[in-house]
Amino acid sequence: MNRACLLCKCALLGAASMTYLMIAGCQQPAVVDNAERTSVDTYRRPEPVPVFAPTLSPRRYSAAFCDVSIQVNGMIDEPAWIAAKWSDDFADIEGATRETPSQRTRVKMLWDEKYLYIAADLAESDLWATLTKHDEIVFQDNDFEVFIDPDGDTREYYEIEVNAIGTIFDLYLPVPYRAGAKANHNWTAEGMRVAIHLDGTLNDSRDTDKGWQVEMAIPWTTFAPVAPANGGATFQRASRPPGIGDSWRINFSRVQWTLEKRGDSYAKVMGKPEDNWTWTPQWTIDMHIPQWWGFVTFVGPIEQKKENSK
Repeated sequence: MNRACLLCKCALLGAASMTYLMIAGCQQPAVVDNAERTSVDTYRRPEPVPVFAPTLSPRRYSAAFCDVSIQVNGMIDEPAWIAAKWSDDFADIEGATRETPSQRTRVKMLWDEKYLYIAADLAESDLWATLTKHDEIVFQDNDFEVFIDPDGDTREYYEIEVNAIGTIFDLYLPVPYRAGAKANHNWTAEGMRVAIHLDGTLNDSRDTDKGWQVEMAIPWTTFAPVAPANGGATFQRASRPPGIGDSWRINFSRVQWTLEKRGDSYAKVMGKPEDNWTWTPQWTIDMHIPQWWGFVTFVGPIEQKKENSK
């Protein structure tokens, strides 16, 4: 979602418990062989123009290799998920100088030779979503968002958004918006599986809900280089699984609108801006500064077990 410019399926309604099918400049890009690129890398990275400088390094997470199949059903109750460590709770996008988010958000990650698995747990007292068509502007609802730059070079990255109905908005950016990019809304995360579990009743203001969970399986093939419309060079790494010890630049965001009761349902409070809560702060209201995204390191199951025992 572009907050520099603005910022940046299958409805089942009313049933309870439903499931739908920093240090400034801190960078550690993955080492990528030039043979994997379509051109010699002469691109200069667009540097962020911060409103104020980061005070903490980007957050880090160790994603364990999973040697059993994951059933993507939104429940996050399989042994592999139970063993995986939760991330730090999300903070305000602008960092600790802002208020602590009023509702908890956290994620877990796993991986295997085919998929990156993401599980998100979002506390929510008022479950609400309205958009049902693929590639509608999902952040106009409350949503959960994923940002992935596989080789950490701050260009050619991917964004996936989902609301509590399970509506997907997926897009690709060759460079951040501030570098003159136009998002490619025709890009689709082919082969991705997403499921939502609701602990409460959607769009029903007569009760108090507990939250929703998102479960994703994103195939590594999704991250194939995207040919520029003008026929220019691409600089993206080849689409393949990471190796043990590799780190990718990833961040997560939650967009949360202030709602008011409208009959038995909800509506946005007019004139009230959305809250933006992120895994690792951006230090400004702009998710499109990959230099400040977190580091996700892909580890084997033995290493993850050791970490969980600490």
